[in-house]
Amino acid sequence: MSTSSTPLADGRIQNRVENYTKFWQKDPNREGEADNEKRLDNYTDVVNGYYDGATELYEYGWAQSFHFSRFYKGEAFLASLARHEHYLASQMVLRPGMRVLDVGCGVGGPAREIARFADVQIVGLNNNDFQVQRARRYTKKAGLEEQVTFVKGDFMKLAEQFGENSFDAVYAIEATVHAPTWEGVYSEIFKVLKPGGVFGVYEWCMTDSWDPSIPEHKALAHQIELGNGIPEMRPIRLSREALKSVGFIIEHEEDLAERPDEVPWYYPLEGDIWKAQTVWDYFTVWRMSWSGQLVSHNAMRVMEWFGFLPKGTWEVGESLKVAGAALVKGGQTKLFTPMYLVVSRKPQN
Repeated sequence: MSTSSTPLADGRIQNRVENYTKFWQKDPNREGEADNEKRLDNYTDVVNGYYDGATELYEYGWAQSFHFSRFYKGEAFLASLARHEHYLASQMVLRPGMRVLDVGCGVGGPAREIARFADVQIVGLNNNDFQVQRARRYTKKAGLEEQVTFVKGDFMKLAEQFGENSFDAVYAIEATVHAPTWEGVYSEIFKVLKPGGVFGVYEWCMTDSWDPSIPEHKALAHQIELGNGIPEMRPIRLSREALKSVGFIIEHEEDLAERPDEVPWYYPLEGDIWKAQTVWDYFTVWRMSWSGQLVSHNAMRVMEWFGFLPKGTWEVGESLKVAGAALVKGGQTKLFTPMYLVVSRKPQN
């Protein structure tokens, strides 16, 4: 891994990674309104600091599609990720020739998959320079640079960047949870959609069983926030209310995590190698086991020490360990879902 391919090449990025964890009190009981407001006001630095440090760790453990998915018995990890993306495109009824915006596109894995699946033109939006550069490189390698393009921008300022009524469809996969408010980001999506346009989202939410007045529930949400670069976790009902309040008509909604799947969505995070669905997935699961984490986190320490990774990357990696445990617990207790699916439409008039 050369320094030219890592966030270390940019001093601003170095500082964001190093300062990432300052936005949280490590003890959720010490968290106050001031801490929460600081994260919301500085959401760009919070999210960029996280992804500057976590992107290559995500690719190491999760390929190029940074999201969760459902599993059929025996289904390979990468096949499950692709099917999850296809399901969203199908529910949105994406058709050839549509101009589609991917809000919070990561390194472009879903954009490339959906472009192939639905034969649409996709613009991927990301506020993280490092991820945009990688997305463009991967897309050129895939021969899709004429069909899938990427721009750097803030999803709280979509209309300013693209103009109103500029897209036939917009989707977001586990991205808009990073927004300081759902009303803010959903209203921007509403503006850039053409009349009659469709918006599909897989949203990260605490379920409506979650009660922040219960200390264990509050601590769980705090661990998810810290470990995933999220300014504030919110319940499903607030996402639904926000969509309606900005003018969307909800056509379909479901929490896919509520389905009685034999293989739970969080199984890759459990680190139980005996649960690997295929031989090829053994390594994916192993990386989340105690031995896999020991190897990878020690390697990060060494690479950070020699300057191949920005200072602070190891600490971001430690927060990912906290996140993994919290997400598994959230899935087991049904207090958290990474796949609240909503398909909404902007009225024709």
